[in-house]
Amino acid sequence: MSAPPNPPKPSPPPPLAERPATTLKGVGPSVAEHLARLGIGTAQDLLFHLPLRYEDRTRVTPIGALTPGVDAVVEGVVELAEVAFRGRRQLVARISDGTGALTLRFFHFSRTQQDGLARGITVRCFGEARRGKQGLELIHPEYRFVDAAVSAKLAETLTPIYPATEGLQQGRLRGLTTQALMALDRDHSFRELLPEPVLATFAGDYGWPDLKSSLRYVHRPPVEASLAELSGGKHPTQRRLAFEELLAHHLSLKLLRQQNDKRPAHPLAGAMAVRGARAIADDRCPPPLSHRLRAALPFALTGAQDRVVKECFVDLARATPMMRLVQGDVGSGKTVVAALAAARAIESGFQAALMAPTELLAEQHFRNLDDWFGPLGVTVEWLAGKQSAKARALAEARVRSGNAKLVVGTHALFQETVGFDALGLVIIDEQHRFGVHQRLTLAEKGARDGRFPHQLIMTATPIPRTLAMTAYADLDVSVIDELPPGRTPVQTVVLPESRRPEVVQRVEQAIDEGRQVYWVCPLISESEQLDIEAAEATYAALTKALRGRKVGLVHGKLKPRDKERVMAEFKRGALQLLVATTVIEVGVDVPNASLMIVENAERLGLAQLHQLRGRVGRGAAQSSCVLFYKGRLGEMARSRLACLRETNDGFEIARRDLELRGPGEVLGTRQTGLVEMHIADLSRDADLLPQVLATSDLMLERHPERVPLLTRRWIGLAERYRRA
Repeated sequence: MSAPPNPPKPSPPPPLAERPATTLKGVGPSVAEHLARLGIGTAQDLLFHLPLRYEDRTRVTPIGALTPGVDAVVEGVVELAEVAFRGRRQLVARISDGTGALTLRFFHFSRTQQDGLARGITVRCFGEARRGKQGLELIHPEYRFVDAAVSAKLAETLTPIYPATEGLQQGRLRGLTTQALMALDRDHSFRELLPEPVLATFAGDYGWPDLKSSLRYVHRPPVEASLAELSGGKHPTQRRLAFEELLAHHLSLKLLRQQNDKRPAHPLAGAMAVRGARAIADDRCPPPLSHRLRAALPFALTGAQDRVVKECFVDLARATPMMRLVQGDVGSGKTVVAALAAARAIESGFQAALMAPTELLAEQHFRNLDDWFGPLGVTVEWLAGKQSAKARALAEARVRSGNAKLVVGTHALFQETVGFDALGLVIIDEQHRFGVHQRLTLAEKGARDGRFPHQLIMTATPIPRTLAMTAYADLDVSVIDELPPGRTPVQTVVLPESRRPEVVQRVEQAIDEGRQVYWVCPLISESEQLDIEAAEATYAALTKALRGRKVGLVHGKLKPRDKERVMAEFKRGALQLLVATTVIEVGVDVPNASLMIVENAERLGLAQLHQLRGRVGRGAAQSSCVLFYKGRLGEMARSRLACLRETNDGFEIARRDLELRGPGEVLGTRQTGLVEMHIADLSRDADLLPQVLATSDLMLERHPERVPLLTRRWIGLAERYRRA
């Protein structure tokens, strides 16, 4: 009798990188949709969706030992629970454990919760203890019911808190991550992608663990792990992962640059090159547009501006698209550089488009460029959402026909109805307000005959060189590190708001001397409406205090034409004092304005305060900026305001801003075009950047096949921005 055939061996599970998240237990269409919002499409993506922070839920704290402001696990018996109406409807429960009593307070609750918190039930809660009118309380704590007769199991590791989205709770994310970690132990195809010499350095010089061990540790830190070390991102496992993440992001931008360098572009060598050598000797042939524009400017370029213009002209003459970032402090003259680059494109027979993040800034650019180009016979077109349908259609027709040589607008330039005749140059101002995919979309729109337009990107947020090499790996960087002559440094003072009466007197004096003044009321609440109320209340108070002076008000909720009218009146001097929200942060150029007052300055960041201050000091008169603060200053607010008092140098301010806030906020994910980093911090981990740059070159040279695997591992679904 023959032996029965051997049963077929089960096929191994697919690699984590290829295993859809929908194969995990509990992931249906709805959960999958929520995961996709976080950039999670596979089991591997879950492993690289790393915790933001950790909580210690490994021990129960007696209620009597609770300290205000500290997160803790407590356990107690419900003594009472009721729905109270104290200003708003709320569910209030009182629990005790023999050492003390504690209030649980819920402002959003269901009937099930109300019925569940019955007298005599034992609950285990986690939350931050706060002082209340009747002692300590927990606001909306996490809780579960436990059997008082049975010792309920506590967490065996520190509890990770993940980046989440509405509809996807922490418990669900932790459960899915546990499944992914279990699968990681069985996935033998999951491998290190870094070059072996780099891994040897990690293990030998740094004592960093391997990738799998690092992932297990950061997702489930043991009880003995240091919360302080993990919170600071200093644990060796975090540093190991941060290095790889920085490398992946840097490589993704290098690939983007390589892709761009393979694209052809029309060389924009200027009119002389187009006409040929004989045209140079022909006295009847007018000078090129860029020469005429430069000669017509009412000021001379600084040495830094001249250097950057030459760098742009060299790039524009090449047959591959220019990808250049121009960094410059507030008032350094980036717009003039952009105008001369646009002139080079136009004199070469092409159009140029300038895109700004707000209508106010776009309109400022339009007016400046129209003033410069109009007398030279160049049509500058304006495209914005506030235009009437008829005006918009006529403007788009002039752009499509090529009659409009220079086009200025906001996001409206992206719209499908906007087409160009021959777009040769795309200029993006305030790059951090857009994303890489947005400027790529505009560049794609300008593609014609298989050739792509050149790109010039401008930013007033300067960053250190090594950081720029990492964050802007797809761009060449130029720096305008010189201010135009005649600019006087703005004197900055920091005052408590109690000194408002004497500042109002200073405003009165400035107006009587023929100067103009800004009074800025920034956003001081999540409510835009409160912002308007603050500005309107300040406007009313100052109008009353400064009788006989002309005071205007502008904020983001005004109709565009009303906002435009007020700004125009201030610019031509019809208004002496402008009360405004931070809509004036960029784009407003009134040389006669010599005094600025900023309310609640302690609530604003360094970069924003520096941008606001840059609205004064644009003329020859001595200018001042008063920063009001309210209440006691925290340490960070004190450091920010001290920095502004000590220096006007935007590069130094940017350096301090990086130290205080970190580049996640300074750069923003939009500015670099990268997705939110999971664990790396460009400022905290700056010491890793030289090794990141060296490893990037090594991988591109010797292990190019690993590069897309590494970028996919860390960037995941967000890679789609490259294809936008």
